Amino acid sequence: MNSNLFSQAFQGLIYQPLFNALIFIYNLLPNLGLSVIVLTGAIKLITLPLNIKAFKLQRAMTGIQSEIKDVQKKYKDNPEAQAKAVSEIFKREKISPLGPIVPILIQLPILIALYQLFWQGLWVQENHLYSFVSRPDIINPLFFSIDLSQPSVILATLAGLAQLVQTLMFPNALKANKDSGDMKEKMSAALQKQMMFFFPVLTVFILLKLPSALGLYWLATSVFTILQQYILDKPGRKGPIG
Repeated sequence: MNSNLFSQAFQGLIYQPLFNALIFIYNLLPNLGLSVIVLTGAIKLITLPLNIKAFKLQRAMTGIQSEIKDVQKKYKDNPEAQAKAVSEIFKREKISPLGPIVPILIQLPILIALYQLFWQGLWVQENHLYSFVSRPDIINPLFFSIDLSQPSVILATLAGLAQLVQTLMFPNALKANKDSGDMKEKMSAALQKQMMFFFPVLTVFILLKLPSALGLYWLATSVFTILQQYILDKPGRKGPIG
């Protein structure tokens, strides 16, 4: 019963609006690739307030990292006191540790909806169309000779590279504890760097098995996010990003 209600809510609140938005845009400019890019831009614009908040929280988290490390060293033999001290830092700075992941959580159902849309096929399902959205006679899946209904090595690779660039733009992305004498911190820093490169590679392998329309959406999302981070970061930047 609950799963059925969840499925209906997902279809009505996420899948159907995205489906109709894509078809509506396609009716205006009959090019599926451009329609996906425009839809991506619209989604980024709608979620911009949350993304800005997450960006500021990420910056704030970076600013208190040294203080948190000092607390961890000071109370390394007292986990309870360490947790309390760290919690007080977050409370003082009005920072939520989960804040930066909110846009990611929002992105997941959108990705699932788009996956269903492109995986089921690019034909128009009339029962999902709103009354004011016209049914196109045909949907051409080609975008610069790439069939968006099929996997594409080119788009998957570009999406992975764009995600890597996006990751490297995060504050101190490549500066984690280089001068630390603590072996545990060095291992943590090494693992963090490995994960930075692991996820873009994993993205490529995942997209190689999915319709390339998803790869195009992922690529466009990363490019829009890179531009957003650059614009938000520029006013207070004193040197190179990162």
